[in-house]
Amino acid sequence: MTALLLRPLAARSRAAACGYGCKCGRETVTRSTCFKGISMLVPETQQDFDKRNIYLGAGKTFYFDTHAVVQVLEAQGFTAQQSEIVVSSLVKIINVNMDLFYRDMVTKVQQEISLQQVMSHIAAVKKDMLILEKSEFSALRTQNEKVKIELQQLQKQCIDEILKVRAHNKLDFNFEKSRGKEMLAGRERKLLEFRTEMVEMVLRPSMGTPI
Repeated sequence: MTALLLRPLAARSRAAACGYGCKCGRETVTRSTCFKGISMLVPETQQDFDKRNIYLGAGKTFYFDTHAVVQVLEAQGFTAQQSEIVVSSLVKIINVNMDLFYRDMVTKVQQEISLQQVMSHIAAVKKDMLILEKSEFSALRTQNEKVKIELQQLQKQCIDEILKVRAHNKLDFNFEKSRGKEMLAGRERKLLEFRTEMVEMVLRPSMGTPI
């Protein structure tokens, strides 16, 4: 049934293109005046795109010469009302099918814009990562410098403490050494005094004995 309807429609289209059977009253006509053909209206490219979503254009609407189709249907025995209903249903079916067909498709311009959006997002992420890496590296370097300074200060404090302890120990050693010398000298003096006393005690009896 569909083939029988489309064949007269194609013949009607060819006749309208060449001027045969045209009822517009002109000797020569063009396809744009007698037969519109199938045309597609594409909406303008949307400029305000969401930054995170890939834009999918609205559904496309297709137009054709419905009057010619109605005449073909009437020539096949349909009434005017039946022909209009069939053409209306055909238009709706075509629009629905085309909407379903183009729902998951994008135009080349939309694809390029979406690609630019993705590339811009990737560049922004790379830039953020680079900034974060630099900031983290700078913070780590600052922290390392701080730790290095603290270690140097601690090393200096340790050296100062070691020098203080060494000096204190040296003073104590010298004091103990001098004290030991004094004690040794005192003992030697006492020993000498004791020896002198012993000699005197020994010499006293001998001095008191007559010759």
